[in-house]
Amino acid sequence: MEQGFNRRRFLLSTAGIAGGLALPGAPLFAQSANKIRVGLMLPYTGTYAALGNAITNGFKLAVEQGGGKLGGREIEYFTVDDESDAAKAPENANKLIKRDNVDVLIGTVHSGVALAMTRVARETKTLLIIPNAGADEITGPLCAPNIFRTSFSAWQPAYAMGQVMAERKHKNVVTLSWKYSFGEQSVAGFKEAFEKAGGKVVKEMYLPFPNVEFQPYLTEIAALKPDAVFVFFAGGGAVKFVKDYDAAGLKKTIPLYGSGFLTDGTLEAQGDSAEGILTTLHYADGLDIAKDKAFRTAYAMAYKMQPDVYSVQGYDAAQLFAAGLAGVGGDVTKREALIAAMEKATIDSPRGRFTLSKAHNPVQDIYLRKVEAKQNKVVSVAAKALADPARGCRM
Repeated sequence: MEQGFNRRRFLLSTAGIAGGLALPGAPLFAQSANKIRVGLMLPYTGTYAALGNAITNGFKLAVEQGGGKLGGREIEYFTVDDESDAAKAPENANKLIKRDNVDVLIGTVHSGVALAMTRVARETKTLLIIPNAGADEITGPLCAPNIFRTSFSAWQPAYAMGQVMAERKHKNVVTLSWKYSFGEQSVAGFKEAFEKAGGKVVKEMYLPFPNVEFQPYLTEIAALKPDAVFVFFAGGGAVKFVKDYDAAGLKKTIPLYGSGFLTDGTLEAQGDSAEGILTTLHYADGLDIAKDKAFRTAYAMAYKMQPDVYSVQGYDAAQLFAAGLAGVGGDVTKREALIAAMEKATIDSPRGRFTLSKAHNPVQDIYLRKVEAKQNKVVSVAAKALADPARGCRM
């Protein structure tokens, strides 16, 4: 089914679905007179709760800046806490799709949950915009006309960091991550670039998600004495890891690097332990971009806090959907034209303008950032207009 799911089949099937939503004898556009129903399926409790809230805030800010509308249409929200639990994902997604009859599904953070959401969206032909989860499969083997992502693939920031660490003359590196798809794919992306440039990953370490008992791994890192360490952690786990790494005395002798999630949205809690850490991501503090300056001001006024990459991704999910709606005059029943407008959009993002690849993943700059005074300050562009290879996508 996955290999055979192509644009033609999707458009034929959604045409039937859209037609079925209209009352007999009623014009097809009648449904578009109602509010657009947006389903937010994000983590609002647990390790990734702060990330889910930031994405929600960013999305709603974009809507408010449009006068409470997207594409000229008022928005109605339906929310489900996905709890970062992949086992519950199909049921939770179907609550929004079948019970609440949402026009678009927005979610999520955890890659395991997002993979399950993607499969449900493919089966039901629901428009899905992913504002964070970077599992490579989503814009790889599971790519589909109705699946879009406004964040990144796991490969993108990790691959860029592999290049950076090789350029910094590190030769022998240890990696550490949670053992689930995004963590494993981050390590794979890093390893691809790092070893292509002549480096060697001497050991890959994994621990179960959301385990945060890091001491045995820190002890082994100290014994191995690598040139540097590359990690993937995020949220509360990232806070504990950075503090534990510092407390173990490793920060002074073995440089710590990571995908930017390690220090994004976590710096206040990490305190001085994070100072000096280098990460790669598609967003940074101190970007000389007018859109970012305006966004940061508006976000701070609305939520009394500074935005982070998750806020940006939520904001851009709304911007991408708005671009699609603008292309169809707000008529969500015009699915082919809606999707075409989203595919062609150039998003004026706080991260810098980006377009979408054929697999519907952002083609974007990846920045090298350094933690200074509780900010992820931009150092340079680590990779310009980096496109995910989208291996396995047959769309």
